[in-house]
Amino acid sequence: MDERFALVGLCPAAEQAAPKGRRPGKRPALAAAFLALMVLGCLLFPLLLTKDPASMDLSNYAREPDGTFWFGTDTMGRDIFAMIWSGGRVSLSIGFLATALSTVIAVAVGAVSGLAPRWLDALIMRLTDILLSIPSLLVIILLQAALGRANIASLSLVIGATGWMSVARVVRTEVRQLRTSEYVAAARCMGGGTFHILRRHLAPNFLASIMFMVVMNVRGAIVAESTLSFMGAGLPLDTVSWGSMLSLAENALTAGAWWIVLIPGLFLVATLLAVTELGEWLRRSANRGQSNL
Repeated sequence: MDERFALVGLCPAAEQAAPKGRRPGKRPALAAAFLALMVLGCLLFPLLLTKDPASMDLSNYAREPDGTFWFGTDTMGRDIFAMIWSGGRVSLSIGFLATALSTVIAVAVGAVSGLAPRWLDALIMRLTDILLSIPSLLVIILLQAALGRANIASLSLVIGATGWMSVARVVRTEVRQLRTSEYVAAARCMGGGTFHILRRHLAPNFLASIMFMVVMNVRGAIVAESTLSFMGAGLPLDTVSWGSMLSLAENALTAGAWWIVLIPGLFLVATLLAVTELGEWLRRSANRGQSNL
């Protein structure tokens, strides 16, 4: 080309700089490691600890953290380090059991509503909206009062029975979108029943969409148990949980024992943040998967 002429209208493509901050595909390794450590510690604490979390030693009343009591003792002389792992076992158990129950109810209600005729679908969704508009904490307290003395099973039942509505709405939307798919129609033509289609064709496609909400339900169940125990409407004091430990806040502040509230609160907040981080990663992964379709 003659050097006297220059080709105009073209410019070199500028490389798009990657946005600063956290990469969208980065896995929450720290949060997953912390949760795994907490679960293993709560499961193995009877084999590793030498102190009984329920043992009261009034001679060591509200003792500060030291070499003997790593996290100190509470106002009844119980070792807080042992109570952390024992209480975490109770709180995490309630979180997982309540979430499992609420997920089963949500999938059942959402799938039935999504596959039902229009009039039945509208009826189920209106009932779901009514239940969703009622504060869940009030319903939990009412149901627990009807069941009597609180324990792990009863709290898991009432929390799980009141935490399915939001997930059910998502399941219903996904099922209504998927039920007209070609592979669902082919399965019906081949004689597949409703439960077979739900288990083999619909569930694998909407589970990724609700995993974020399921993980968030674990966090919500732990918070609900802690709130009830803090209010005195949850587990009794002889059952150690993170919520029952925080219920001693008034006595701890009166005695000037900051460690009784701070240490269990830090464990609870760190666990909730780790669960939230894991849920956010699942949500981003699901959104990327849908955007690539």
